[in-house]
Amino acid sequence: MAMTLRLDDDEQRALKAMAEREGLSQHEVARRAILDRAERTLAVDAVQASGARVVTRYAALLDRLSK
Repeated sequence: MAMTLRLDDDEQRALKAMAEREGLSQHEVARRAILDRAERTLAVDAVQASGARVVTRYAALLDRLSK
């Protein structure tokens, strides 16, 4: 699927600098950035869900410890 990405001048300079530094195309740098962001977001969601399960499972213990 083709897509046009519109960047302001600062964003374009940053993308170009990253591509040159990493020896990749600007397209590849943008693609990797999107995938990295998605992976980090999913990881944060998983940690939050795990924390919620722990709080639910140990609610009584946590309540006693807080007193």
